[in-house]
Amino acid sequence: MSYDRPELLPAVRSFLSSPKQLLIDGEWVDAKDGRTFDTINPATEEVLVQVAQASAVDVDRAVVAARNAYEAPSPWSRMTPRERSHLLWRIGDLIHENAEEFAQLESLDNGKRLEAAHGDVGVAAELFRYFAGWATKMEGTSIPMSVPGRDFHAYTRRESIGVVAGIVPWNFPLTMACFKIVPAITAGNTVVLKPAEQTPLTALRLGQLLLEAGVPAGVVNVLPGYGDAGAALVDHAGVDKVAFTGSTEVGKKIAAGASKNLKKVSLELGGKAPNIIFADADLDAAVAGAALAGYFNEGQCCVNGSRLYVQRAVFDQVVDGVAAAAREITVGDAFDPASKMGPLVSQEQHEKVMGYVRGAIADGVTINAGSGDPARDRGYFFSPTLITGVTEQMAVQTDEIFGPVVTAIPFDTEDEVVAAANNTVYGLAAGVWSKDLGTAHRVGSRLRAGTVWLNTWHADDVTLPRGGFKQSGWGRELGSFGLDDYTELKTVIAELR
Repeated sequence: MSYDRPELLPAVRSFLSSPKQLLIDGEWVDAKDGRTFDTINPATEEVLVQVAQASAVDVDRAVVAARNAYEAPSPWSRMTPRERSHLLWRIGDLIHENAEEFAQLESLDNGKRLEAAHGDVGVAAELFRYFAGWATKMEGTSIPMSVPGRDFHAYTRRESIGVVAGIVPWNFPLTMACFKIVPAITAGNTVVLKPAEQTPLTALRLGQLLLEAGVPAGVVNVLPGYGDAGAALVDHAGVDKVAFTGSTEVGKKIAAGASKNLKKVSLELGGKAPNIIFADADLDAAVAGAALAGYFNEGQCCVNGSRLYVQRAVFDQVVDGVAAAAREITVGDAFDPASKMGPLVSQEQHEKVMGYVRGAIADGVTINAGSGDPARDRGYFFSPTLITGVTEQMAVQTDEIFGPVVTAIPFDTEDEVVAAANNTVYGLAAGVWSKDLGTAHRVGSRLRAGTVWLNTWHADDVTLPRGGFKQSGWGRELGSFGLDDYTELKTVIAELR
């Protein structure tokens, strides 16, 4: 097994050597049909562990458990907002106390650098602590009403929806799981979580921790599995809401499936973010920011700035700078302190990224950094790549590649670059670099994206909402807005007699 390495904590070794089952109704159980699947270390291509594979039968078991946990008079339904707040804070503390274990598991399963995994774990802990404050503050409004001869008292209240299906991707396994679980249970819902089949381990460890913290049985259920399990969740009549993060293609299928009984849906989907550098920008900062925007998290991030637009007067200077920065990124194992970029998550993703770059090379582009070949003989490593000479019609420019690949195109005028930046089906993120704050804010206001960074990239906080325009999704996550999609608004009107 590829987890036999001296850096690993005893707790990580113990977790990996124990059975990886489904969490249903507070119990760890095998899949009903006994099926399992392998989870692979993308740095070594070796099997880490075998994990129970949920089927539609297991989905039904978990949804029934979640429904029973939700309905009164269950312990969960009787829990007060203040008690939920304390519980959420306790979970955040437990994640913090076990941060090194979570980070090592994430690095093994996903391939990301240990330092980056630590950052993700910190976000997960902070999510529970932040939403702990909101558990006691979901208030409605009270409005006196009257008509001649009759008086009324009207008020609104926010109520939980019911059973939430959370379906999450492999690029930020722990934090994405928390993105779904935390607001759902803050509002009093129950959850059935399906982690990505590529990266189930931290979700399973989180399930253990939730039980340890005192989350009642059935409130959070964890079902590792493939797309058939996700489809069964979407189709299940007992699910009241689906929260999904992933590709736009799958998001459309989820929206169509949920329409059968009009269950609520929130979607954070794909992106192809434009990153605009004007000639008057602080070029040192802009070059460093462009490298961060394009190559963060091995390029496997939906808000990465993969389309770089540079004003013509400084185009060559910026391209040379970003190419140099890309070549300085050491690609290697997540546990190697010298590594600045880990592997891509899977063989399938590795082949997909290589295919896009090789296709662009066949179209006659210039490779300023990187190549269309693997960075190493073993493991799914791929070098940070910068491409020029592309057109707006090429697949490498239009499609979400989800790898460390950046294209760069020169522009002359503001109107020209805004039109090019918005010429995409996506609208998740965008960025502008200019010392003229009027230019930065004006151009930023014209970009059709849910998040716009000005003279920075990847600055973020759990207090801020995130989501997309156009085909980048429905709804918002995090911040106070993040509770809107996990609650129903009820209006009560009473006549006073």
